[in-house]
Amino acid sequence: MGAGHDLPSAVDDESSAEFPALHSGSSAQSPTDTLSEVLREVRLAGSVFFLVDALTPWIAAAPSARMLLPAIFPRAQHLISYHVVRHGQCWCQMPQHEAMLLSAGDVLVVPHGDPYSLSSEPDMRSEWSLETTLRWFRDMAQGRGPFVVSEGGAGPQRLEIVCGFLGCDVFPFNPVLASLPRLLRVRLSGAGSGERLDRLVEYAVAEARERSAGSRCVLLRISELMCVELVRQHLLSLPSLDTGWLAALRDPVVGRALALLHQRPNERWTLEALAHESITSRSVLAERFTHFLHEPPMQYLARWRMHLAAQMLRDSQSRIARVAFEVGYQSEATFSRAFKKLLGVSPAIWRTQADASIASHIQSSSSR
Repeated sequence: MGAGHDLPSAVDDESSAEFPALHSGSSAQSPTDTLSEVLREVRLAGSVFFLVDALTPWIAAAPSARMLLPAIFPRAQHLISYHVVRHGQCWCQMPQHEAMLLSAGDVLVVPHGDPYSLSSEPDMRSEWSLETTLRWFRDMAQGRGPFVVSEGGAGPQRLEIVCGFLGCDVFPFNPVLASLPRLLRVRLSGAGSGERLDRLVEYAVAEARERSAGSRCVLLRISELMCVELVRQHLLSLPSLDTGWLAALRDPVVGRALALLHQRPNERWTLEALAHESITSRSVLAERFTHFLHEPPMQYLARWRMHLAAQMLRDSQSRIARVAFEVGYQSEATFSRAFKKLLGVSPAIWRTQADASIASHIQSSSSR
C-alpha cells in the first residue's frame, strides 16, 4: 500500500463517535501505552480456571486449540493457556520442542494454541482419548467440574499447579502474540511483577474456591491482568540483542515510531513524515524498524490497519466505505484491494464469514 495515496489527513466528529479508539491527541503515546493499545485488542471471550493437586505418577494433556476451542470457547478465535506451579515440579512436553522442567515459582504460557502435556516424568503418554479430553474440558468450562482436580497415583511427590485457559479474539494480526515463543516460561521473583503475579494468583484461587456470585466475571478479569503482567515481565527479561515487536518497544527510535503509528493509524503517513516525528532520519528509521520487525514501517502500518478494519467489519454494521475511511482510505476500491491482498478475501466476504462462524459456533454450543 502506498503511503501517500487515498489517505485522509483528518476524520470528522461522526466517525470519532463511532470508533473512538482510533482517535486521540496530537502527541505520540509512550511505547508502554503502545503495548496497552495492542493488548487491548486481545479481547477475552471466556476463561477456564482450576487447581490441579497431583501425586506421582500423573500426566495431563491439552489438545491443540483447533480441537479445544469449539468445545470450551465456541465464539473465540484463539486460545492462550498458562500454568502456575505452586508446589513441586513437572515436565512440559510439546511436539518438536525440547522437554521443559518446571518448578515451584515458574509460570508457563502456551500462547499459540499448540498441543502439549504436563507430567511427572518426561516421555509419558496420556491414556485419555481426544473425545474424553474434550468432554472433560467442556464440563469444566460449563462449571460442572470441581475447582480442585485430583490426579495421579499414590507416589510420594506432590504437585500443585494453577491452570488457566483463555479464549480471546485476536483478528488477523496481533504483534504481541506473534512475538511470543511457542513456550514461554516466566519466573516469579517475589518482587515487582513477580509479587503482583503472586497476589493475582492467590486472589484467583480464593475466588475460584468460594465461587461467589459473579465469580466467572472476576476470574476473567484476573486472568486478563495476569496475562498483561506475564507479557510485561517477559518484556523486561528480553536479552538486549533480541528482536521482535516487544524488543522494538525498548528501542528509542522504533518504539517512538510504533507509538505514532498506533496512536494515529488513519493519518497520511509517509516514511519521511514518520521519521520527522520520530526525531530521526528516514534511513535510520527504515533500517532500525526492519531490523526489529523484519518489515518496513509502511508495510507494518498496512497490516495494522487491516487488523482494525477486520475488527470493525465483524463488530459493527458500518458500510465498507466508512470502515475504509476510518482506517485511512478515501477510496473503498483501494481499501478492498489492500484488504484482499493481505487477508485473501474481500471485506464483504470477511464480514459474511465472520457472521456465519459466530452463528455456527453458537448453534453448536447450544446443541450440546
